[in-house]
Amino acid sequence: MAEKRNVLDEFAIQFAKIVDKYTDYIIVFGFVAISSGRARATEDIDMLIKPVEEEKFLLLHTELNKSGFSCLQSKKPAEVYEYLKSFVSVRYVKDDELLPQMELKFAKDELDEYQFKTRTKLKLTGLDLWFSNVNVNLAFKEHLLKSQKDLEDAKHLRIVYAELLSEEEIKKVKEMIDRCRLKGKEKLR
Repeated sequence: MAEKRNVLDEFAIQFAKIVDKYTDYIIVFGFVAISSGRARATEDIDMLIKPVEEEKFLLLHTELNKSGFSCLQSKKPAEVYEYLKSFVSVRYVKDDELLPQMELKFAKDELDEYQFKTRTKLKLTGLDLWFSNVNVNLAFKEHLLKSQKDLEDAKHLRIVYAELLSEEEIKKVKEMIDRCRLKGKEKLR
């Protein structure tokens, strides 16, 4: 018997299946914790994709539209591509419902490349999706994002994925965050 999925799982599966035809993707941040059993609400899923040429993106965008997904920022695919090319995220919804949303971004630096190099499928989720690895998620949540929700997500991930934890890798990713995302910005401690 097929496992029953919730709306967020189905949304992620349908969207990722289309994206996967055109480029590599990873799901990052909150949905990693939620799909791993953390009970909390979210209105969006964060997806990072490897940059593609405009022609390929237009094909991806067209297939998303044909499958009922539409971009909130613009109905014009060339405009959507310009947002992504400028490393600004865009949001897609399904069947014109405002929730859930897929927040889509192009990878932009060595930190994102590392996330793709170490992406994984997490068995515990029961989803055939590519996620950024647990140690990367922990580094982001504990070192960069640091909201109460992110710190609670991090605690959950540390418990359910204890066997996957590498404090050495978490430290390495935190150093990359400092170089790539916090350079020139005063760190809050």
